Amino acid sequence: MTTPQTETKIVENSSNDNKNTKTYNKPYQKKQANPKNFVWFKDLKQGFNENEKVHAARLNTDAKLDKDKKGWVRFTPLGGLDEIGGNCAVFETEDSAIIFDCGMSFPTEDMHGVDILIPDFTYLREIRHKIKGLIITHGHEDHIGAVPYLFKELQVPIYGTSLPLAMIENKFKEHKMLEYTSYFRSVKKRKQIKIGDFIVEWIHMTHSIIDASSIAIQTPAGTIFHTADFKIDHSPIDGYPADLQRIAYYGEKGILAMFSDSTNSYKPGITPSESVVGPTFDRLFKESEGRVIMSTFSSNIHRVYQAITHGIKYGRKVCIIGRSMEKNLDVAMNLGYIKLPKNIFIDAHEIGRYPDNEILIVTTGSQGESMSALYRMAIDEHRHVKLKEGDQIILSAKAIPGNEPGVSELINYLMKKGAKVAYQDFSEIHVSGHAAQEEQKLMLRLAQPKFFLPVHGEYNHLLRHKKTAESIGINDRNIFIMQDGDQMEITAKRVRKVKTVKTGKIYIDNQINKEITDDIVVDRQKLANDGIVMIIAQVDSKNKKLINKPKVTSYGLVSDKEDSAFAKEMETVLVEFLKHAKPYVFEKNRIFENEVRGVIRKHIFRKMKKYPTIVPTVFFQ
Repeated sequence: MTTPQTETKIVENSSNDNKNTKTYNKPYQKKQANPKNFVWFKDLKQGFNENEKVHAARLNTDAKLDKDKKGWVRFTPLGGLDEIGGNCAVFETEDSAIIFDCGMSFPTEDMHGVDILIPDFTYLREIRHKIKGLIITHGHEDHIGAVPYLFKELQVPIYGTSLPLAMIENKFKEHKMLEYTSYFRSVKKRKQIKIGDFIVEWIHMTHSIIDASSIAIQTPAGTIFHTADFKIDHSPIDGYPADLQRIAYYGEKGILAMFSDSTNSYKPGITPSESVVGPTFDRLFKESEGRVIMSTFSSNIHRVYQAITHGIKYGRKVCIIGRSMEKNLDVAMNLGYIKLPKNIFIDAHEIGRYPDNEILIVTTGSQGESMSALYRMAIDEHRHVKLKEGDQIILSAKAIPGNEPGVSELINYLMKKGAKVAYQDFSEIHVSGHAAQEEQKLMLRLAQPKFFLPVHGEYNHLLRHKKTAESIGINDRNIFIMQDGDQMEITAKRVRKVKTVKTGKIYIDNQINKEITDDIVVDRQKLANDGIVMIIAQVDSKNKKLINKPKVTSYGLVSDKEDSAFAKEMETVLVEFLKHAKPYVFEKNRIFENEVRGVIRKHIFRKMKKYPTIVPTVFFQ
């Protein structure tokens, strides 16, 4: 069947005689009307244009800010950059300053005898006359652990919510500083407080500890927003999700600069909710026929709470072991953050009175700390708990960077005792308290800052956070990567580095709560790496010879079976030195000992490639 054809004339040349008119057989085509001529199209186009203006207005950060503000604020990180932990910073104007958290960090393996590191407070001493307060965001050690050491030389009001202040109070008790609790100032979230030149507001935030906060600060230059440590948990254990509405409120009003947690900046997607740990606990508790021993960070109250509720579910008595764990749980219960029946708890000496399948032990030591309760259990040094076959160990924490060898050693000890260890073989036995990339994007979208300064993490974490910010349209010229000590001046129009202040770490012996000086740590490192040689000799200075054989003792340089040969070798070096010694070296013991020290050190380096500490003691006759 053929398609009906309509004869159509196409005019190629519009002359009056129509001589160039050609005829083609083509399907009939009705002329299409231009939609731009219709009223409805004009209305849609106008609506589109108006919405484009709305988008431009809400995303235009500059339009929300007061560009006529002449004030400035300076931000100086004293810890927490190029590292994980040790968070401490200062916001300051010409007349006022506030300290933002004051945390500790952990030492490296070569810092022998050092338990914790705290920030160098030199800059705070320089500006102490204008410091108006210490702002606390939450109760983790890397944010409050250095507060007692700061207060030993500088006392200012401490502003924070109830749990962090209660945890600081426990620290003051340990340091015998309870009189300083008079400086505590308990704050209410969503309530603005004037502190010097700053107006500060705590905003509820979810993290791996109860009662964490982000902070909004109104300054002479504009509003600054600091996320502090955060994740966006939509189903937290206590039912209090992050106060995103309040952050959006400030974002809508206009945020000049934003500082944000970069710890998990390499992690794509979102960080799972704390509540996902519950089903894993349920499975392990259900399958365990012996004792269950759960270890996590003592500050992770919601993790502890979940373990205890599952212990109750399966008819187990609960024993809390570990001083920090006991204190934190006691504080959380007394303040009402969690509610648990008192009759489920037993003391450590009561464990033996119950069958193994009726016992849950919640303890510290998930990082393999040598003084922790779990580690002492693993090496049979705990007073009340001896591990045995059938025990189910749950390590519900990820190793802090640098602690991996200690955690691995702990797991080996536990397994040698016949215990079953649940650690990384369950993906949801632990979840992070820090935001992944999609949560970081959401925070940036809510705040819409003009300037962005990533904080809290190693240098590469900050750079990755910068890349995430650029992916959602923040201009790279408005993103600033800092290092500890960089003082950044923020105004309504720009951010610039004005100077670098002194920063560093102070070494602390946590057993006596006192500082260890740098030279002591250096000496310990040197002794550990190169050993020590001690020489006691009697010298006839007139005849330039040894009176008796010198006594030579060495540690960390040669094996015990080589001690005699090494002592003989040192004697030979001394004899040769005496033969060629110049008269001036016999004038004073100190001069002689210095010369001997140099000769022996050179000899040992040539032979062993070591620079041991040389301690000569010489008696002239």
